[in-house]
Amino acid sequence: MQMHLVHWILIAAVIVYIALRLIPGKGWKIAPAYLRVVLLCAAAFLTLTPFVWLICSAFKDKTSMMDCMFLPPMSQWFGEGGKLTLDNFRILLFREYNSSEGPVYFYEYIVNSLFLACAITSINIFLSSMAGYALAKYRFKGRNVILFLMLGSMMFPSMLFLAPIFKMVFKFGWMDSYLALIVPGAITVFGIFLFRQAMVGVPNSLMESARVDGAGEFRIYWEITLPLVRPITAAFCLISFLGTWNAFLQPQLFIQTQSKLPLPVVLNQFIGLYVQEYGVFLAGTLLAIIPPAILFFVLQKEFVAGLTSGATKG
Repeated sequence: MQMHLVHWILIAAVIVYIALRLIPGKGWKIAPAYLRVVLLCAAAFLTLTPFVWLICSAFKDKTSMMDCMFLPPMSQWFGEGGKLTLDNFRILLFREYNSSEGPVYFYEYIVNSLFLACAITSINIFLSSMAGYALAKYRFKGRNVILFLMLGSMMFPSMLFLAPIFKMVFKFGWMDSYLALIVPGAITVFGIFLFRQAMVGVPNSLMESARVDGAGEFRIYWEITLPLVRPITAAFCLISFLGTWNAFLQPQLFIQTQSKLPLPVVLNQFIGLYVQEYGVFLAGTLLAIIPPAILFFVLQKEFVAGLTSGATKG
């Protein structure tokens, strides 16, 4: 059996671990720390491998797509007969997509997805946080019943509500309109419950002090309560943006005009029964990763703080 590079790396890691265990004195402390580092490196390798494969495949031509896992030998990269090319991106960005309104370019689909993701995320944060604030800070009859029904509705899969939503959208005349995507996604039970749990921890004394100073209820919500739950807001912003950016089924059902389609639906058109443009599809997928990645790095600190909020006391 032929030994591969991965096999040699594993053998070397095991040998180093055994050698560290045999060190007199501190070997029993050093070896577990080394093992943790090796496991973390292995997990990072497994996580990054699909992204590396995607980047490499996006630059391959059609003939070399299945020849090698990542990149071909360096001697075959460029020059005559080179297997690395920018043709996939050139086809993707400069091809004209025919529609009833005329030619449509790829950047227009990116704008469509950005508009939908930003609009739905902004409205969702605003409405979900307001509802969560009301459930967290106000005492009214039926509040516990509402919470119970909210939690109960989260037990049902979202696909179960697709048929009634489709019927409502059709009756309202929103087919082939962005309202069919924005209105159903304007507020979510998950967002309401997330903000409610975060705002429960906001001291009521701050709100009472603001009321004594003459602040209205909306001002208390907007200027006092919402800034205090900024980590949760950032975490929910990223979750909502990713969900909308990657949405495929709802746009596929409700949008028929080619120029209005978002990015995931358009990328799916590159792979079908009669069209198999895997290089162009992977190039588009690589470009589609960029906006969510930028948002994640911008909100990284708040996102991590939001996920770990409540994990410690004090």
